[in-house]
Amino acid sequence: MSSPPVPPLPTVPLGALLARTELGLRQLTGPPADEVPVHSVHTSELSDPYPYLLGGELLLTAGVHAPEDTGTDAYYDGYVERIVAAGAAALGFGVAPVHDTVPSGLVAACERHRLALVEVPEETTFSAVGRTLWDLMTAVRHLELRRVTEAQQGLATAAARPDPVPAVLRQLAQRTGGFAVLLGPDGTEPQRAGTPPSGAAEAALADLVRVVRPATTRLFPTPASASDEVGGVQLSAYALGGSDGRALGLATGARAPGDHTIAGVAVVLLSLLQGEHRSTGDVRRSAALVRLLLGDDPGDAAGLLDAPGGWRVVHGTAQGTRPVPPLGTPLVDATGSLLRALVPADLDVVAHDGWTLGVSAPAGPGELGSASVQAGHALARARALRTPLVRHRADTPPPSLTALSDRPELRRTLRTWLSLHGSWDRTATALGVHRNTVRQRIAKCGVLISADLDDPDIRMELWFALRDLS
Repeated sequence: MSSPPVPPLPTVPLGALLARTELGLRQLTGPPADEVPVHSVHTSELSDPYPYLLGGELLLTAGVHAPEDTGTDAYYDGYVERIVAAGAAALGFGVAPVHDTVPSGLVAACERHRLALVEVPEETTFSAVGRTLWDLMTAVRHLELRRVTEAQQGLATAAARPDPVPAVLRQLAQRTGGFAVLLGPDGTEPQRAGTPPSGAAEAALADLVRVVRPATTRLFPTPASASDEVGGVQLSAYALGGSDGRALGLATGARAPGDHTIAGVAVVLLSLLQGEHRSTGDVRRSAALVRLLLGDDPGDAAGLLDAPGGWRVVHGTAQGTRPVPPLGTPLVDATGSLLRALVPADLDVVAHDGWTLGVSAPAGPGELGSASVQAGHALARARALRTPLVRHRADTPPPSLTALSDRPELRRTLRTWLSLHGSWDRTATALGVHRNTVRQRIAKCGVLISADLDDPDIRMELWFALRDLS
């Protein structure tokens, strides 16, 4: 079974949470705490929380669903099996007020399924555990952003030196703690920096770099990037643009979240430094990039980003590990499974296998911020509709309520939910139903009318349409 998707957030090892002595948490069984990454905290007293887990959570429960007289090994085994299937990272069990100790059947089940089990003492509230985790995640995110920012500044400074190409390679190797190699247009290796990996990993990196070099046929497009792993070494290869076959290879001992961003900056800089024939537009875009990297105001650099008809902003998410799709532009920021790109408006953006994309309307250099918001909303609609590509809603018809014409209970639920500003609890009270029933009905409405109900503009249009029907 493949691992379920997890939110694109920084992780915190369970061991960091256990180290906070004020919480008094104690691990009873499962893998070593430092090897268990936690993405979030979720509290549930359901006997089967599977439908409500995204993966990577520390699931907290006081065992209300399993009183002591239910204490059969079969019950706990099925309970833990479903938690593991949902991808939860660990289970936290509060010893009050239902149970005095963690049930032995639960401990045995967690041990069998290799799920980390943590005892939460009576004096520690679940909210305190959640708050502490978010504090730790914020600290991790801050450190990662600081590392990426410092790396960008270092790469930009290296690009301004008299020998910019080897200087950028050295910075890339130092900032990622790895090995960088630059492949020339004839397949030779003109530059390298950092400590080379093992022979097998280095040979695999050379093969991977050849994957992103232009092929002799156009029947199968050459990927812009590729990745692999050999003997625990993370390998990445990036095409440097153009048709001469220049490419960058990178080998690191681990793959930190910010490494993709750092490598992306290096790829853009090396592409600009290695390009022998650049158009006036390329020169202006290079100047804009350097200004931004060196800290100039974005408004001052925006005027250099000229393109016929303006630009479209593209936001995307990948299903698993996917190479960056060929969008016909070098202005791409790919971080893990997330992507942002600037594409000339006269180029058509099409769907790509394994990616979900949202595309903005054409925008000038001074309107790119608004276009990015449009692309984000379009991506949210694409994910809600489970379609590979959605363009800004100005290019698509408004949502229609035709599909709800014979579903009065759904129309009433949607109208009440909108009138109460999307409050699940208040809607449930107003309708006299359970809040989960409201959630299920609203989700059904979104599917039937093919609309993203998280979009405030769509909510407003639906509200007026429903008001006119009443």
